[in-house]
Amino acid sequence: MLDNKIFSCDQKGNDKIFFYFVDKCDQCVFNVCCVVCPQGEEYVILHKQDQLWWRAQDKHGNKGFIPSNYVTEKNKIEANPWYCKNITRTEAEQLLRQEAKEGGFVVRESSQKGVYTVSVYSKIAGGDVRHYQIKMDDTGQFFLAGKHTFSSIPDVIHYHEHNAAGLITRLRYAVGPMGRCAPATAGFSSEKWEINPSELTFMKELGCGQFGVVRLGKWRAQHKVAIKAIREGAMYEEDFIEEAKVMMRLCHPKLVQLYGVCLQQRPLLIVAEFMENGCLLNFLRKKAADLKEAWLLSMCQDVCEGMEYLEAHNFIHRDLAARNCLVDDHNTVKVSDFGMTRYVLDNQYISSIGTKFPVKWSPPEVFHFSKFSSKSDVWSFGVVMWEIYSEGRMPFENLTNQEVVVKITSGNRLYRPHRASKLLYAIMYRCWHEKPQARPSFSELLEDIRKLAENPD
Repeated sequence: MLDNKIFSCDQKGNDKIFFYFVDKCDQCVFNVCCVVCPQGEEYVILHKQDQLWWRAQDKHGNKGFIPSNYVTEKNKIEANPWYCKNITRTEAEQLLRQEAKEGGFVVRESSQKGVYTVSVYSKIAGGDVRHYQIKMDDTGQFFLAGKHTFSSIPDVIHYHEHNAAGLITRLRYAVGPMGRCAPATAGFSSEKWEINPSELTFMKELGCGQFGVVRLGKWRAQHKVAIKAIREGAMYEEDFIEEAKVMMRLCHPKLVQLYGVCLQQRPLLIVAEFMENGCLLNFLRKKAADLKEAWLLSMCQDVCEGMEYLEAHNFIHRDLAARNCLVDDHNTVKVSDFGMTRYVLDNQYISSIGTKFPVKWSPPEVFHFSKFSSKSDVWSFGVVMWEIYSEGRMPFENLTNQEVVVKITSGNRLYRPHRASKLLYAIMYRCWHEKPQARPSFSELLEDIRKLAENPD
């Protein structure tokens, strides 16, 4: 199968990145050598091996596998150095203020699908960040400032790079987050989902989770990873191993990436993306008081984006909670441990009536009938929002599991946290409708959250 579109490397803000070319000879032996991929280098995509890895050919005729999230299709908006995909209003403001350069700017998706916003920083205006929506007139022309219309968004940006023309300042300096954050797949093989334990170096213990001990480690002495040692007897291993193959193919910026498993020894090891700031619950308890409401909303949006992706791929989390989300060194939140609870033998969450599930995060159809769906995940997401805005407090903190079941069944819900606006609480509350079909989908929730982020007042 040949897909001969031209792609280019889009590592913005970083002029060199590394990946592995993996070539297969007639005897199916792999040659692995590290090569340099300069920013802007073009490749022909020969085969989209899977979501994470594509087979590509460079201009010299070399063929190999490259991480799909290193490249973007040429002539699409994503190929421009000023475009930031999956970035919120709050993240854009933080990014621009960190750079603190006059005319620093990004172009990002607005709360409306297909609509883009230019966020620009001006040091002269006291470090202010302004947001301008790129609009379209009746003839299909794009513009930022009334009289200056163009046939494409790149043309609009190019014009305003030389003329302020109604903006707070001209667009002088394209800022992009990609150079600061290498894709999660960097350096990992496309062919193997089983990792040789001899290639792992174990470092400090990060914590003890639901399935066993989690340690910081390195793969091939280069890449930081989180290594989970699955406690023997903690899960149905054979079933989980099959599911792990599916979970590895799930790839989204707001999901913690699973790299592979080690099956050659016991305990079973799961190797995943390492997240510098650890568990969201602990992060909230330590840092939330110092974060503005806009940043709390940005965290909700991160989780919602990850869950929307799982929903679109018909994948149910079953244990969504702040304790199962992780935070990276840029304070981006990613959903972790999705799908794993199906294989748990000794679940730590046992209700007083003997059923195994996280009661305080569960809707009525789960604790009465054990019916899980994306809509039960939506209920849990509402509780995660509550955790974020209550700065990591325990839901229904003074009640036993059985008292929570009685309270929820009789129509009671969590109160509005003091940091949540009425509009935010309304979104949260919609997640807790008694009937699953009456709850919003994650895509609907994401639209509401984006609108609130764009219009915080």
